[in-house]
Amino acid sequence: MKNSKLKHLKDEELVAFYVETQRNVYFEEIYERYANKVYRKCYSFVYNQAKAEDFTHDIFLKLIVKIGTFKETSKFSTWLYSITYNYCMDQIRVTKKNQEVALEGDYELVDDYEDEELAQMQGSQLSKSLEKIPSDEKALILMKYQDDFSIKEIAETLKITESAVKMRLLRSKEKLRKLYLENMVIFALIVIKLIFFWKK
Repeated sequence: MKNSKLKHLKDEELVAFYVETQRNVYFEEIYERYANKVYRKCYSFVYNQAKAEDFTHDIFLKLIVKIGTFKETSKFSTWLYSITYNYCMDQIRVTKKNQEVALEGDYELVDDYEDEELAQMQGSQLSKSLEKIPSDEKALILMKYQDDFSIKEIAETLKITESAVKMRLLRSKEKLRKLYLENMVIFALIVIKLIFFWKK
């Protein structure tokens, strides 16, 4: 069976066929659909092409082992991204811990208005702001606003309560908002200086 014949299958069907038959063609189709997406998520944590490629490779190795445990209580993409976020955060925590060793020798509601404000943040300034927040906070923001995870799905991924998710989201959004505004002010000052320079 050629891969072109698998394009019409849903992710969940591909998983079921792979688990049942263990035929590589099904896993290869899953890889084709998601390798680049997983790579981009990894890259957003490490900003290093080689590391992002290594992370992606490791995540798909983990997927081969874990794929039989997939239950259709959520979309396959959500489940895979949960594995991706957890792996990236674990690796970053290990790296941070190693660096430290070397150096030494409940909110119930998420504000809808803030969600709208976050949605309006665009472009390079938002990317720069995301680079400056800790990896666990970045993961929260990306899960909620890039991958449309529900509060419950985030809680299950991070193994914390839904209330804790809401509290951390609120704090992370506020931090991101402040960084975004700071970046916009800096950007505006640079533009003003350039305008002043060219008018001389």
